[in-house]
Amino acid sequence: MKKMILPLILIMALFVAIKSSNASDKGRQYYEEAGQILWEINTEEKVIALTFDDGPHRKYTAEILDILEEYDASATFFVVGAHAEKNPDLVLRMFDEGHEIANHTYTHKRRMRTSELIREIRKTHETIHAITGNQTNLFRPVEGIYTDEQVEAVSKEGYKLVMWSWHLDTLDWKNPGVNRIVNKVTDGAREGNVVLFHDGGGNRHQTVEALKQILPEFKRRGYKFVTISDLMVIKENHQHEKQVELDNQNKKD
Repeated sequence: MKKMILPLILIMALFVAIKSSNASDKGRQYYEEAGQILWEINTEEKVIALTFDDGPHRKYTAEILDILEEYDASATFFVVGAHAEKNPDLVLRMFDEGHEIANHTYTHKRRMRTSELIREIRKTHETIHAITGNQTNLFRPVEGIYTDEQVEAVSKEGYKLVMWSWHLDTLDWKNPGVNRIVNKVTDGAREGNVVLFHDGGGNRHQTVEALKQILPEFKRRGYKFVTISDLMVIKENHQHEKQVELDNQNKKD
């Protein structure tokens, strides 16, 4: 019996260690209220943020930029530093055409220690700045995985974590079919939502083809495609308006 207890204790200790090192104990509400992580915003304005991870890719990022330009749509690209170094012209094109460039680590390695993660963020930050002359302060963790310790460390670096609307992960990296990607977005996207696409990391032909249907459809509905920073400004304006209303109400009382 004693021989069985020790292995069980070791297994449980290992499980706890893995859980504590790879998961957040604080929920979405905590981080939204703290202003450290953005998933989406509450607004009645007809705006949607398109985001693209894992690029830039020589072929697919260029094609996506062409489509965005055709429909006068802005987007946010969470670039991998190593890919940005290989494709500086695409990064510069993103910047010149008014898109937002954000940080998605340097190597796209999964589940890094906090110290390693910060080194990668800094390296990608320097890469983006060297190419564009611009500073970025938005970061998306690989596969959306983060720990509480990492959120604090990233915040100290001056970065805000950006996730996506939970119902709008297109799963385009699985190549589920153009129609499934299109339907996921056209059926689900609402005001203030953040959509997750990928422009790198594999064959993104389906993403490109889906965008050719998604963008004109939302234009027809009267929506505007904005950057993450645009969403943040809208959120701040709403908060300011609510505070003014509250202050005026208190004065009346």
